[in-house]
Amino acid sequence: MQQFQITIDNSGESYRCGAEMHLLEAMERALCCGIPVGCRNGGCGACKVHVTDGRYATRKMNRAVLSAQEQAEGFVLACKTFPQSDLKVTAVGASAPRTAVVHRGTSFSFGFATTPVLQPDKES
Repeated sequence: MQQFQITIDNSGESYRCGAEMHLLEAMERALCCGIPVGCRNGGCGACKVHVTDGRYATRKMNRAVLSAQEQAEGFVLACKTFPQSDLKVTAVGASAPRTAVVHRGTSFSFGFATTPVLQPDKES
């Protein structure tokens, strides 16, 4: 089984990845963290990277998070990309601004801890 060297330019990390495994899974198995991880199935765009060197194959990309123009310029989702040679990538998913979108009737939490406000007990 042929292994390729994957280098993440942002973090300086390198790891090995076979052609049968996508970049994100191999990165996690190697205990690296240079590419942001989200849904792991192409829906969120967190693992968007720019391939600056090397050959690769991809599976279907979600156009909601990666346009055809971006893909033509070498941007891909790491969870849908399989190396065919050594690769150099730059993670771009983490640099995108994060905003919360609230839809009426949707319940959600940001996960922040809050400090309770203490009020004196009322006597009845």
